[in-house]
Amino acid sequence: MKDIYRRACTVIVCGFAITAGATAGNPAPKHDYPITPVVSTAVHFSDGFWSRRIEVNRTVSIPHNILKCETTGRIDNFVFAAGLREGKFRGYQFNDSDVFKVIEGASYSLMAYPDAALEHTLDSVITFIAAAQEPDGYLYTPKRLIRPDYTPPGGKERWVGEKDASHELYNAGHLYEAAVAHFKATGKRTLLDVALRNADLICATFGPGKRGEVPGHQLIELGLCKLYRVTGNEKYLTMAKYFLDHRGDSTTHEPMGTYNQDHIPLRDQNEAVGHAVRAAYMYAGIADVAELTGDSAYIAILDRIWNDVVKGKLYISGGIGSVGTYEGFGPAYALPNRSAYCETCASIALVFWCERMFLIHGDAQYIDVLERTLYNALLAGIGMNGSTYFYPNPLESFGGSERPDWYACACCPPNVLRFLPGLGSYVYAHRGNELYINLFAAGEASLQTGRGTVTVKQETRYPWDGNVRIVVEPEQSAEFTVNIRIPGWARSQTVPGDLYQALDPMNYNVTLAVNGKSTSFAPQKGYARIRRTWRRGDVITLSIPMPVERIVAHPRLDDDQGRFALQRGPVVYCLEGVDTPDHRVMNLVFPDTTRFTAEYRSDLLNGVEVLHANGVGTRRNLDGSISLDGNKPVMAIPYYAWAHRGKFEMTVWPARETSAARPLPAPTLAWKSKVSASQNVQTDALKDQFLPRSSSDQSVPYTHWWPKKGTTEWVQYDFPDTERVSHVEVYWFDDTGTGECRIPQSWRILYKDGDAWKPVNTKGSMTTFADRVNGVSFASVTTVALRLELTSQSGYSTGLFEWKVE
Repeated sequence: MKDIYRRACTVIVCGFAITAGATAGNPAPKHDYPITPVVSTAVHFSDGFWSRRIEVNRTVSIPHNILKCETTGRIDNFVFAAGLREGKFRGYQFNDSDVFKVIEGASYSLMAYPDAALEHTLDSVITFIAAAQEPDGYLYTPKRLIRPDYTPPGGKERWVGEKDASHELYNAGHLYEAAVAHFKATGKRTLLDVALRNADLICATFGPGKRGEVPGHQLIELGLCKLYRVTGNEKYLTMAKYFLDHRGDSTTHEPMGTYNQDHIPLRDQNEAVGHAVRAAYMYAGIADVAELTGDSAYIAILDRIWNDVVKGKLYISGGIGSVGTYEGFGPAYALPNRSAYCETCASIALVFWCERMFLIHGDAQYIDVLERTLYNALLAGIGMNGSTYFYPNPLESFGGSERPDWYACACCPPNVLRFLPGLGSYVYAHRGNELYINLFAAGEASLQTGRGTVTVKQETRYPWDGNVRIVVEPEQSAEFTVNIRIPGWARSQTVPGDLYQALDPMNYNVTLAVNGKSTSFAPQKGYARIRRTWRRGDVITLSIPMPVERIVAHPRLDDDQGRFALQRGPVVYCLEGVDTPDHRVMNLVFPDTTRFTAEYRSDLLNGVEVLHANGVGTRRNLDGSISLDGNKPVMAIPYYAWAHRGKFEMTVWPARETSAARPLPAPTLAWKSKVSASQNVQTDALKDQFLPRSSSDQSVPYTHWWPKKGTTEWVQYDFPDTERVSHVEVYWFDDTGTGECRIPQSWRILYKDGDAWKPVNTKGSMTTFADRVNGVSFASVTTVALRLELTSQSGYSTGLFEWKVE
């Protein structure tokens, strides 16, 4: 970071200056949300849960992300584009946005924790950004650095690459959000003026009678609304609305399809489709534009799509986006666990959308989903050390995972970085003479109401304990309403809709008292409403039981049938192999009579509530039957904390019925053999004895050679001793419709004879049928190794689930 500052100082000495252009202190918008979230800097956490996360974000994640942006060329791209040094563009066309997100997150952090060194670093990076901006306001480093071996989408011409994922408008959106955050944090106009020049160019370029394209990756709508709030200039709001109104409008541009939510006009859209991050950012943008313009028709769109998501497309973890191929929504009820994508960025975008739905409707159901996503899918995306991450967040893993410290496509790390400093704004909100307490976390906040300033203090061990002590201290005695959210999980509503329900529903018996006097309540829109004259020192005591609940899934969620999930309070749990005697979890069964007990472990994973029980192991026999393998003590941990102690099996949905377990393999010849292959592939999948439902079923492990296409590849079993074999069976992997693997063009079996490989003499055809076992017999051979050689179809890769040898 010192090098960044030194180089920026050189630019300043050279006389680079930034002109002023925007004004601040503008009147409030004519229209806005009926409910206002508290300013994040007015909330101060004192618990050991969120305060630790925010501190790690400040002290570890911010410098880590800045360093990665420096070492991966993301900052240098601006330096090169400005002509300050010679160099080539590095990375993806959206890499500029990662730098903008880091600036945004660091700026939010500066609001609460002034840091002169960090502010200097941001000043330095902003200097490079400003220098890279073209005179008319255009800012997009890939097009400034076109070279013979690199051409960005759309080539040299501006804007035409939106349909090809140029991300020009997406990058601009992140620029605007960063600029507003930096301006609010420092009062400096350096980045804000860069953003305004760029926004002015876009407003002059797009719209009626101008260019008709809409963003390929939505986000600019949110940024434009923020610029409107800061400047009061309605053209930014008008531009945001134009981009939304003309999605799917074939009269203004060539629609990009469902992946970009550009398949039909916005007002005709009823379901969540396509890329999940794009979609959720767009839904949040629709909410902003709806409230800032007063266009109520937009709200009806959001209500329809919200119902589609919560009724069929939301994971128990609060994650969205089930299809990894396009990082997006699949059909309703298609929520596989092993291949679940649940991108971290999608969880953050969903939280943005949830909050806005609450601000519109004042209904706790939106905060229920927000809380679920926050404590589970979102938090799983960032390691507790603050410098390792997950991009996708599956709910099941056969081989375990390790958290990388960065990604080539690094949208998620800086997205978490910019999210955490603003967490306080989700805890409280107000409307006139009403306060909303949405999330529970120890700390203090100062809220403005129609009756003056009110200080609210929370004392709680949430999410591990459901007892919350809330001290309400108005500046002077006043009558107003305090709305306290009664979480959906405590109202026997796991999530809105009917995707998940408690196996044994119970009466939570939530109690509420004011100054020690019990207060009865009937939740209204999920809130306990207390209206009274409040005086300094008044105390609300909320007690929510936190039993361990076993959750079962809707019958149409195929992957979850015969299984259950564990939930305690807002936290979803998982089983991880490191916590079982034989490091296995998929083979365990927990009958419905199993009872889990909770224990707080201060020495584990930064302090967590864990769950204990005994599971029953299962094992497959050579005749195909299943036998029980004795009781196994198990400890479940919060899902967000998995993959911190090595690579082990993990599942959020363990079995409650033997038929849903994955028994330990029988000691077949294949299982006892050593597996190798023509390249580094997941070879153990070939002998795990799990047959898929179809050739496209990605809920069980498989082997593939993608991205190699049209090649001849092999897998090999080396037997523990010399064996006589005469039959093999294979089950091909084929992901037609979502990927580039197809059944092979041809295959053959070879056996090892001394140092030579010889083909076997088959007695039948070598079939390549999908969705079934393909078997072939051959004249018996005595050998120490067998090889399966396959040739892929031209232009495609191939793969297989199982290879059985007899």
